[in-house]
Amino acid sequence: MPSEPSTSGIVTDENSGERHIPESVRADGTTRKAIKIRPGYRPPEDVEIYKNRTAESFRNRGKGGVVGADGLNEQKPETPASAASNKNAKRREARKKAKSANQPPDSAEAADGDDKNAAEGVSAKTAEEVDPEVEREKKARNLKKKLKQAKELKNKKEGGESLLPEQIAKVIKINELVRELEALGFDADGEPKSAPEATQEG
Repeated sequence: MPSEPSTSGIVTDENSGERHIPESVRADGTTRKAIKIRPGYRPPEDVEIYKNRTAESFRNRGKGGVVGADGLNEQKPETPASAASNKNAKRREARKKAKSANQPPDSAEAADGDDKNAAEGVSAKTAEEVDPEVEREKKARNLKKKLKQAKELKNKKEGGESLLPEQIAKVIKINELVRELEALGFDADGEPKSAPEATQEG
């Protein structure tokens, strides 16, 4: 008696052990002859696909939880809270009660408002404390640095080196930087002008 056909359609005769593909009828009505299969041959359709467990788990990594975590969760007995954590929780509750008892809700809101006003006052004071002279010198130093870079790039360009578009833009801004320095009261080299000294003498 023939066995069940495999994926490729091969049937094994249980008595003789011969393997063959039984004859079948084509769509146009003609018959396909039975094909004998030599012993030991295994068609690709019947070969089981090799499954790499590591690769399989990598493909399914987002679907499940952490590997081995289920076992830990099951084994983990519920531990009662420690005495120290209970003590801390009681202390926190006592502090909250004491705070709410000492301050009515309206005064708490007012205190918050005072804190905000105080913070704004501090920031305003720090803004006033900034010396305009210091700010002017700081800006002049920055402009002097930019001017120096631009002059170096200009010398490179005159030396025959090719410059990037950003570098060319810096070279073009040299006159603008000099004007800004003059507006702050510094000369083209970034040194303070001697005009204030002349006014003091006169």
